Amino acid sequence: MNNEILMAVVILGITGLAMGLFLAFASKKFEVKVDERVEKISACLPGANCGGCGFPGCGGYADAIVNKGAKLNMCAPGGPAVAEKIGEIMGVKVEASTGDKIVAKVLCQGNYDNVSIKYNFRGDIKTCAAANIYAGGEKSCQYACLGLGDCVKVCPVNAIKVVNGVATIDPKICVSCGACKNVCPKNVIAMLPEKNIVTVTCSSKDKGIDAKKNCKVACIGCGMCAKACPKEAIIVENNLAKIDPSKCVNCGLCELKCPTLAILNLRHPNGHGVRKPNPAPVTPKPEIKEEVK
Repeated sequence: MNNEILMAVVILGITGLAMGLFLAFASKKFEVKVDERVEKISACLPGANCGGCGFPGCGGYADAIVNKGAKLNMCAPGGPAVAEKIGEIMGVKVEASTGDKIVAKVLCQGNYDNVSIKYNFRGDIKTCAAANIYAGGEKSCQYACLGLGDCVKVCPVNAIKVVNGVATIDPKICVSCGACKNVCPKNVIAMLPEKNIVTVTCSSKDKGIDAKKNCKVACIGCGMCAKACPKEAIIVENNLAKIDPSKCVNCGLCELKCPTLAILNLRHPNGHGVRKPNPAPVTPKPEIKEEVK
C-alpha cells in the first residue's frame, strides 16, 4: 500500500515537473515581445481613456503610435506637453501646436423656461438615450437637449452639469475629448474653437414659425444675422443659422440683430449686448403656448 502511494507521488511529481518545464519552454518560445516604448508612452498619457484620439483607450493609442504610425499629438487631454514627451520617447521632434483650443459647446437653450413639456414620463427613464426613444423626449422642441445627463456621465473631467434641463460645459475644464458629443442622441454638442465666443446656440431645423412655437429662443432662419455679418461668416442652412468659426471675428453684430436671442455673445454676462433683455417676439402668443402643451 505504501509503495503504491509513494509511486503515485513520484509519478505526480515527475508529471508536474515535466509540465512546468514545458510551460517555461513555451513561454519563451511563443513570447510576444512588447515594445517598451508602448509602456512608456502609455505611462505618460493622462489615463482618461476617453477615446477622443479615435483609439480604444490610452493603451490602444500608445500601441497605435509605436506599431501603426499614429500621430503623436492626438491626445487632447494631454495637450502639447504630453505630445512633447511622446516625441522624446519616439525620438521625434513634435512641433508646438499653433491651433486654437477646441472645446465642446452645447448648441441649445431649451431649458424649462424656454420650452414646453409635451408629457411626463411614467417610468424609470433616467438616460437621454432612453428618453429619445419615446417620441424624441418630453420637450416641445424635438431638437432640444434632453437634460438627463448622458454627457455628464461620460465626461472624464467633470466639466459638464445639467442646469434647468440643459447641459452646460465649462470650457476651462473641458479637455476636448469629444466623448460628450459622441454620446448625445440629439447631436446638440459641437466641438468648436474656445476663442469663438459668439455662437448660434440652437439646433432646431424646423421652419421659423414651428421653431418659435416650440422654443422661445429658437433660431427661425430669418437671415438677419447673415446680413449683419461684415465677414460673411454666417449662412442659413436647413432653417438654421451657422457661423463659420474660421471667419468669425467675434464682433457680436449678429447677436445684436437676432430677433429671438438664439445667438449668444459670451462677452456679456447674460450672453447679450445692449438691447432689450426680452424683446416682444420672444414671448409666444397664448394660442401658440396652448398648442404645444
